[in-house]
Amino acid sequence: MSQDHDLIALDSLLTEEERLLQKNVRSFVDSAIKPNIAGWYEKAVFPLEIVPEMAKLGLLGMHLKGYGCAGRSAVEYGIAGAELEAGDSGLRTFVSVQGSLAMSAIYKHGSEAQKQEWLPQMAAGEAIGCFGLTEPTAGSDPSSMKTFARRDGEDWILNGSKRWIGLASVAKVAIIWAQTDEGVRGFVVPTETAGFKATPIEPKLSMRASIQCDIELTDVRLPADAVLPDAKGLRGPFECLNEARYGIIWGAMGAARDAWQAAVDYSKERLQFDKPLAGYQLTQEKLVNMALEINKGFLLALHLGRLKDAGQLQPHQISVGKLNNCREAIEIARECRSILGGNGITLDYSPLRHANNLESVRTYEGTDEVHTLILGQKITGLPAFR
Repeated sequence: MSQDHDLIALDSLLTEEERLLQKNVRSFVDSAIKPNIAGWYEKAVFPLEIVPEMAKLGLLGMHLKGYGCAGRSAVEYGIAGAELEAGDSGLRTFVSVQGSLAMSAIYKHGSEAQKQEWLPQMAAGEAIGCFGLTEPTAGSDPSSMKTFARRDGEDWILNGSKRWIGLASVAKVAIIWAQTDEGVRGFVVPTETAGFKATPIEPKLSMRASIQCDIELTDVRLPADAVLPDAKGLRGPFECLNEARYGIIWGAMGAARDAWQAAVDYSKERLQFDKPLAGYQLTQEKLVNMALEINKGFLLALHLGRLKDAGQLQPHQISVGKLNNCREAIEIARECRSILGGNGITLDYSPLRHANNLESVRTYEGTDEVHTLILGQKITGLPAFR
């Protein structure tokens, strides 16, 4: 992590292989994303053309083993996520929806036939997936979902709606979670199935270089083998959500780091009262305080990644990382914008774009309030969700 922010030799905690991955993904971001992101963001375009390049780097389902996936470690997945989000949260979110949500659902809960059919295509970027859990009236409380799947002979028939579903309008396959007479189940739904409709949500002030959709399911008929056999109840989707939440812990710090670097570079060049902004005590205090939080955030992410690779990571620990790093990252991005002054509200600089994106990152995969209550229950033993 060899940039100006690294005050404590974070690089020394990484293996040679981890540093090489970081270098390769950073190079991709510098060449393919950063020169174009302002235009994509302004036009609200998700650049489908870079999906094959991401696949070649092994970024799609990179923490999964077999089926054409890279089989990388949790730490390596996190490192890649941080570098991608230094480019833009929307591009890191694509990798998360594809790999941590849609592919993980099939990998963890699917039949061997489902895995063989979908995972190689998705790892190669030939098929995009989406993950349909959230509904218009069921966000933080997925147990209240109204989408229902009923039996009709051997088939299943799905009816309902989903909201804020990443990539749904460009996806080839959707993982749809629905209530059934047997509890919540997951279904593998090819998006060309009759009755499936995805509509992008527009306009947005955040995550503009990404796609989020409403999904309408109208008498969607599926064969018996469309159900994920090993996902029963809400544990199924929550296991996938924890994968995505883990990636956010790293990604948010990548956005913070990029915003901070932009502020440092600008403050060294911008003259006020005949000297650089960086030469003023107030500016240096801002830069130091932010650098401390970035260092602590990456240390937390790395520690949790090592725990995950050792099979010891607990769900409440993911909440620690998601809550802390998102909260700190958005404050850092906003503070960086203040150093840039009026120029900071243009797309010539990244901090306000990162801050706007982080409003979404802070909300999805569990709001601050939800993660606070998870940790509150861990500390007190008393659930306070209702």
